[in-house]
Amino acid sequence: MTAQLALGTYRCRDIPQAAALAVASGTQWIDTAPNYGVGRAQSLMAGVLAAHPQVRVSTKVGYFTAATGGAATVEGTLTADQAVTGHSLAPGYVRWQVTRNRLELRRDRLDLVLLHNPERAYLGDRADLYRTIRDAFVVLEEEVAAGHVTGYGVATWHGFTDEGFSVPLLTALAREAAGGSEHHLTAIQLPVSLVCMEPITLALDGRGPLRAAAVAGLRAMASAPLHGGELVEMVDGELAGLIHPGLTPPQACLLATASCPGVTDVLVSASSASHWQQAADALAEPPLTTARLREITGVLASL
Repeated sequence: MTAQLALGTYRCRDIPQAAALAVASGTQWIDTAPNYGVGRAQSLMAGVLAAHPQVRVSTKVGYFTAATGGAATVEGTLTADQAVTGHSLAPGYVRWQVTRNRLELRRDRLDLVLLHNPERAYLGDRADLYRTIRDAFVVLEEEVAAGHVTGYGVATWHGFTDEGFSVPLLTALAREAAGGSEHHLTAIQLPVSLVCMEPITLALDGRGPLRAAAVAGLRAMASAPLHGGELVEMVDGELAGLIHPGLTPPQACLLATASCPGVTDVLVSASSASHWQQAADALAEPPLTTARLREITGVLASL
């Protein structure tokens, strides 16, 4: 089946309006982060979420704004040197940010907390990167046990494509973090589009992170399905017609991502009713066949 449409608030121009449109359409997920919207994304959507407690939210730990870094320094969570980096997955910071996310979103329990680009901690020593991820998972397992978090995962841009880590590795680290018992790693998030095609081509061959996520029973959220809007200009009417006759280029691109095996949610940053409806109409179409996806990726690879 075609993946579900979810709201992604990165680069979202009007977060409260976008959140209201999303929940009115019946979307099940909204994705955010404490550094989105210049650090205001979570607070801006809190009112909408309070009125719609059935909508699930994925948020993140890792990146932070200068203001958040300053607050963490004042409270003794980060040193001044750590604060200027703009990113931390240190256990103390992860715990502090989870609490802050809950307060900003006005939720007692967070549905999903993602480590935000953990590959940023990779400085040439993969063993150190893996320790960083595992130690952050330990904190998140503790937050699950405390009833503050339902599940956790990883949101990455380059982590899978640069082979910094894999789904089986993340699962092993989660199992270790949980002390060998049942872990709560439930999702991954990565770019999937007709620009970032590697996850699609690998999935069509039964390989890669999306296939591994499906085997492990993980939610797989596709970020940047329009590649920051660049695909709108790159895909012409002829290519859109090849993907699915009758759809606009943006709709065709969204349907291609949503049809990729293993993708469960497509994150769209739509702030207007018309854009949201166009995206919803695209994902209401039957998914493309694997044969059609192979044809499309082959055409694009030859350009």
